[in-house]
Amino acid sequence: MLHNGSTRVGISAHKRANDLSDFGMELDMIEELGVATIELPTHDMDIVVGGRIRQSQMDALKRACAGRAVGFTVHGPLAINFMDEDWRLPRHLEVLAASLDVAAEVKAANYVVHAGMAPMQQAEGLEEAYLRQREWLQMAGDLAAERDIALCVETLFTDTAGQHTPTPLRLAQELAAIDHPAVRATIDFSHAYLRLDFEGRRDAYLSEVAALAPFARHLHIHDSFGRQDDIWMFSEGERLAFGHGDLHLPVGWGDIAWTEIMAECQFPHGVVFNIELKERYWHAARDCVAATMALAAQARTGLREAAE
Repeated sequence: MLHNGSTRVGISAHKRANDLSDFGMELDMIEELGVATIELPTHDMDIVVGGRIRQSQMDALKRACAGRAVGFTVHGPLAINFMDEDWRLPRHLEVLAASLDVAAEVKAANYVVHAGMAPMQQAEGLEEAYLRQREWLQMAGDLAAERDIALCVETLFTDTAGQHTPTPLRLAQELAAIDHPAVRATIDFSHAYLRLDFEGRRDAYLSEVAALAPFARHLHIHDSFGRQDDIWMFSEGERLAFGHGDLHLPVGWGDIAWTEIMAECQFPHGVVFNIELKERYWHAARDCVAATMALAAQARTGLREAAE
């Protein structure tokens, strides 16, 4: 098990039965891979219903997680969006609060929340959206701190010309402005690759992820080619053949510059390298864990976290 205090390697679980009756078997299988942490996809577990915890489902998750020699992280609802319109933001916070309670029940160290998304518009409108995100992430950070959880804001990508989401550099600037010790980052390296490719700025990739790295207590590790999913495809196998989209491939199958990333970035002490592997490629999970452990061993860590 890789957990040397400086880095931790984990992998995301997949839900099986909707009632979670066999989720323990999923966790058994993952533990055999020798990882230190497991990311729980609580966004797809029907535990939070209408902003409240459904206790019987919560209890099923706790039974599956009990007595294990791994730590846990949590990926909450993907739709939480603090760049949304003002009138919807209380509902986003309500769902986040309940989801953080779920994470606290399983003693998760990190909780992944998506960065904001807003319609593409003139600069004044986007800056208002960023202001909303800063204000509401401050409140969200307070909720996370009360539960001793790091709220890790994940880099996203745009797949249409009508959407906007922060680049890694802009997210780093936003987190510095928020200046909350519980509001950290999740660098999803494939998402960042796709985000910058969309703007024709692949040459900025290393510098942008390096700017965010000091905030990144959490990393999402999976490979891709950074190519837009912009033509019709018949199947996932065709996307793989073309190398298009957010493929969630095993490390080494795409062309993300992992060695260069490890050389350029400095991460916080205890950073989690969490693998997000599509079920289609789970047959390569053991090799992917080994490759990720090799990356984690190269990582430069130990800095005080940014803005602390």
